[in-house]
Amino acid sequence: MFPDNIIPFEQAKSDHRYPALPMKSELVYKAAEIITDPQKLVNIVSKRVRQLNSGRAPLIPTVPSMGAADIALTEIIEGKIKIAEPTAEA
Repeated sequence: MFPDNIIPFEQAKSDHRYPALPMKSELVYKAAEIITDPQKLVNIVSKRVRQLNSGRAPLIPTVPSMGAADIALTEIIEGKIKIAEPTAEA
């Protein structure tokens, strides 16, 4: 039984293909060596997580313990995802 001032909270189950697990920090550090601008790294990982959660297939072999962010970071580390540099238009 809960005390009077505590309301039990049930979280809705995610319908995403890859569960929201905490990122593994060693993957963040390795990916940060490849994409040194933290803002770009966050934006790329966020975009890739959205793609994975909407049904896109991972570019690497995965295991059940990997969350979408781990998959995105590993794809960056393994060179499967690269930043397209803007071209100079004359």
